[in-house]
Amino acid sequence: MHLTPETSERLTAGMARLVRTAKHLGHRVAADLYGDLPSFGWALLVPLEQDGEQRCSALAGQVGVDVSVASRQVSALERAGYVQRRPDPVDGRANLIGLSEAGAAALAHTRDVRSQWATEALSDWTEDEARQFTALLEKLADGLDRAGRRRPVRSTAVAG
Repeated sequence: MHLTPETSERLTAGMARLVRTAKHLGHRVAADLYGDLPSFGWALLVPLEQDGEQRCSALAGQVGVDVSVASRQVSALERAGYVQRRPDPVDGRANLIGLSEAGAAALAHTRDVRSQWATEALSDWTEDEARQFTALLEKLADGLDRAGRRRPVRSTAVAG
């Protein structure tokens, strides 16, 4: 598909505005939205809720971070009571990480707050408009994901 330069510019400007607004609001309302849940917590807890217990390496792969990063974040979530570990029955050297009751409650709270914001932000939209936008937003996210995977990773090293 080919977009006109005007449409492309308007789309990218709108996306940039949306990202700026989300960042600005995110800093102001993080405590209301996430409570005591660390900022990275949502990304790690959702896969545990959806897919159940898993090893840290599998969780890291799902959220796209290095295993060492995921391990540190899981440890912080465990100390806060949002996740629990148990020995992997298949390989006793490894642990399975699961969502705790507190983790499930934190996700439910965050979803409630997000729903309230969406209801307020979209108060003058029709149900049909909201559904159409949702479908297009999901399509955009899928397209961005595909485009990002096709881009070569640029090296930041300077040749000397």
